[in-house]
Amino acid sequence: MPCRPALAIAAWAAISTPAAASGDEAPFGLSWGPVDRIAPPSMVDREANLTGLFYFHDRPLASGTDTAQVILVVCRDQGLQQVVWVGRPLGDVAAASAWEAMRREGVRRHGEPRIGPAANALEWPEARTTLAMRTKDDGTRMLVMTVSGPGFAACSQVHRAATGHPAESHVTDLLGENGPQAGHDTPP
Repeated sequence: MPCRPALAIAAWAAISTPAAASGDEAPFGLSWGPVDRIAPPSMVDREANLTGLFYFHDRPLASGTDTAQVILVVCRDQGLQQVVWVGRPLGDVAAASAWEAMRREGVRRHGEPRIGPAANALEWPEARTTLAMRTKDDGTRMLVMTVSGPGFAACSQVHRAATGHPAESHVTDLLGENGPQAGHDTPP
């Protein structure tokens, strides 16, 4: 099934607002920094100074029709500092169409991207936003978007000191070993 342009616009609208790009507001109407009230997650994972709050499709924040899950990364000292949106699995044609629609929407909002930190990823550094593609074991593909808060770099340094790896490595792990070859800025 071809991707509806609405997927790209809905994903960008949910995760990358103008206020979020300016550092004032996180996606989904949240705020960067201390977390005082938030919907109960589907799952919680902790490592050193990071707490990952996972919202699967049946929970608030991840209830959109094109959303598989949303992950909020909360740092012990900096509070909420990263939001990860994971789209539902798509076949090759729909994934390529969704990728292109989301890339175009990113260009419209933030200008031309640069090659991202992982295979098949683009990033808009000024907006602290990354768009990537994950290939699942069954061959379907999932779009992944991240937006990081203004304190994410400091949070990542603390995480590296405690664990030996930066906080960014968790998103790279999310993209999996089956991602497309490095250096591609469009899906195969």
